[in-house]
Amino acid sequence: MDNLARRRFFQQATALALWPAGLTFADQRFDLVVHGGEVIDPSQGLRARRDVGIRWGRIAALEPEIAPASALKSIDANGKLVVPGLVDLHTHVYPLGSALGLPADELTPYTATTTYVSAGDAGANNFGAFRHYVMAASRSRTFAFVHISTIGLTGFPVGESLNIDYADVDAAAKTVAENRDVVLGIKVRESKNVVGSTGLEPLKRAILAAERAGTGARVMCHIGDAPGDLSALLDLLRPGDILTHAYSGAGNNVVQNGRVLPAALEAKQRGVIIDVGHGGGSFDYTVATPAIEQGFTPDTISSDIHAVSGNTPGKPYLPWVMSKFLNLGFSLEEVVALATSAPARVIDRIDKLGTLQIGAPADVAILELMEEPVEFVDTRNNRRPGTRWLKPVQTVRAGVPFGRPYPQPFTYP
Repeated sequence: MDNLARRRFFQQATALALWPAGLTFADQRFDLVVHGGEVIDPSQGLRARRDVGIRWGRIAALEPEIAPASALKSIDANGKLVVPGLVDLHTHVYPLGSALGLPADELTPYTATTTYVSAGDAGANNFGAFRHYVMAASRSRTFAFVHISTIGLTGFPVGESLNIDYADVDAAAKTVAENRDVVLGIKVRESKNVVGSTGLEPLKRAILAAERAGTGARVMCHIGDAPGDLSALLDLLRPGDILTHAYSGAGNNVVQNGRVLPAALEAKQRGVIIDVGHGGGSFDYTVATPAIEQGFTPDTISSDIHAVSGNTPGKPYLPWVMSKFLNLGFSLEEVVALATSAPARVIDRIDKLGTLQIGAPADVAILELMEEPVEFVDTRNNRRPGTRWLKPVQTVRAGVPFGRPYPQPFTYP
């Protein structure tokens, strides 16, 4: 018996030894079943008690009841919400390579997130290391925006665009073009302490790099005390570009004198994506409330979780940010959609991402809707009472749970 045959023999023998009593190979339909939860999948207009069957890393069944004997492993989700794995469009998950990054997999128990988008952690000079040493080694699915500054966020808290020479259009465009499978576009931060006297030039270069890449790349533009006339900045953004920190109260906000800037409403109308990007300093109830009331609603809910923001009173972990919008009057279906199928459409790389449709990646978040008095704090210490919040319980990525029940052999994509 050669080494390969010997290895296969022992694998099969181990599988048989661990096989549940009374279960035949013909009976086994699923590697994992999530039993008894209330499934919410806005992509299908579905909210009902369902069992979720998973086989070979994909959603294989969504049925009122799946026989327990048909699964090798199961998770009891009775009394819990079962939703697509959360998709966070604005995170910082480049540990050791950027000054802010945290390990995505370590965040998952607190975030129920299965897909993270790195929002400019890496620029052209250090994106290769991010792709090969961080993204490839992570269980979490990861996409990225490449920073227009070649140094990314390695210099934080020193502004990466204070020296405009770092904003290298060709270097950024080349990095986007060579990594189009995982790169969504270009990130730029437009705050006074980041750009200094360079004003809107970093944004203009980011747009040029996105266009030069030839991949349909988006620009994600961070605002917070933006330089100059905010309307001039908003007018530069193209359909499909992303305005993140849309409800920032850092100064020069989208709400001025109690009214949403016409340029902000016009940007949303022409297809600029309005992203929350809560973070440690970028979500203000006194901006968000009138903005939403006047039609400047979010298209995606994201966290801007990083090593600084994760320690702030606003607690920008994605389920907690979703809870803030739940208590601002958004329905449960709406907040789930804004953190699953909506950002998945922006990513537009994986078929059926952000859904529980048959054939979709088996990314599942199990949450508990806590019905109790709660107080939320924004990033300006404004407080709002609430009555409900979403508690992460368990997360499944590609059919493999974080934690129990462990599969055997333990493998993941």
